[in-house]
Amino acid sequence: MYISPFVVKEKRQQLLNEIRTLCEAPCCEGLVEFHGAFYTPDSGQISIALEYIDGGSLADVLRLRKHIPEPVLSCMIKKLLHGLSYLHGVRHLVHRDIKPANLLINLKGEPKITDFGISAGLESSVAMCATFVGTVTYMSPERIRNETYSYPADIWSLGLALFECGTGEFPYTANNGPVNLMLQASSFLFILYDPSPSPSKSLFSPEFCSFIDACLVKDANVRPTAEQLLSHPFIRKYEDGRVDLAAFVQSIFDRTQRMKDLADMITIHYYLIFDGPDELWHHSKALYNEDSTLSFSEKLSVGSSEIFTTLSNIRRTLAGDWPPERLVHVVEKLQCRAHGSDGVAIRVSGSFIMGNQFLICGDGVQAEGMPHFQDLSIDITSKRIGKFQEQFIMEPGSVIGRYFISKQELYIIQ
Repeated sequence: MYISPFVVKEKRQQLLNEIRTLCEAPCCEGLVEFHGAFYTPDSGQISIALEYIDGGSLADVLRLRKHIPEPVLSCMIKKLLHGLSYLHGVRHLVHRDIKPANLLINLKGEPKITDFGISAGLESSVAMCATFVGTVTYMSPERIRNETYSYPADIWSLGLALFECGTGEFPYTANNGPVNLMLQASSFLFILYDPSPSPSKSLFSPEFCSFIDACLVKDANVRPTAEQLLSHPFIRKYEDGRVDLAAFVQSIFDRTQRMKDLADMITIHYYLIFDGPDELWHHSKALYNEDSTLSFSEKLSVGSSEIFTTLSNIRRTLAGDWPPERLVHVVEKLQCRAHGSDGVAIRVSGSFIMGNQFLICGDGVQAEGMPHFQDLSIDITSKRIGKFQEQFIMEPGSVIGRYFISKQELYIIQ
């Protein structure tokens, strides 16, 4: 994410809201975890480190499966309601953009709410918002009418998201959906006076239909709170623990592709930090724990502090005496394979060239937004000053969604 003096005030405020919400929220069930943020003065870039959610969003699930079974949805929504209850009851925040794309789930079956960039803080449980932001198609009637609104607006959006996930269809079509309701004044009558959408009673359980109906009550004052919905029969129906969310998510996604995505992400972040400015370099310590090892030049470093010292010395040697130009990594090839039950082994090889940023090329990392040699028209052979080979063993940490480097081997070839 990037802030500059030319960015509109609203966008800057959204980013500040995101950082503030994440920083102040403790580890809470149903909310994505925040690991830190740092600012790069030279570029004006702000980077936010969030929990890695390897299963993607419920929108991703729907792209692969037409719908999500009721028992699975019940368990997912229960955990998400805990997060929403915390946002409303403890933090006094209206999320304002609840939708399948902002409801994430990892391969361990933990659903999380994310994207707090347009959340609004209220001073009390009876305060109201008056701004018009969020994804239009999931907005509640009071928001579409441009009235003041509060926490019930999130409950309406949750009901629409659940309707879509359970039935496989969004209840409002392009002809009568909220977008056109805003554009055509006559269509406001539809959202105000026509019955709210409801799942087919012949295809879905009474508990599921009742939950949707409760969320999609037109009168915001009558809608139940997130805390009240935790006691709804649809949530209690599957509390016996027989639903395996992890097995459901893992059955959907290609484990090999997820492993490749993880390898790409880790590789990009490691070399961006290594070849980046000095003020970011200390963040590399978070990639290791006290049992991690680094092998380089027939010497073994153990633990995050010792590894950081060794890598810092290597980094200073590569930087040389002529900044900003220095030796930087060019990833030319990346391979990965499974390591144990949940880990991944990553092998990277490439070249050193004189430059000022990490680059990718050939069969290396495929990362959107990263510079590529095909675009820069750089002849690697003529620019190459040395080669490197590096292997990482990544393993999951004690916190869900966090990985650390347990073993690293580095070879530099002149």
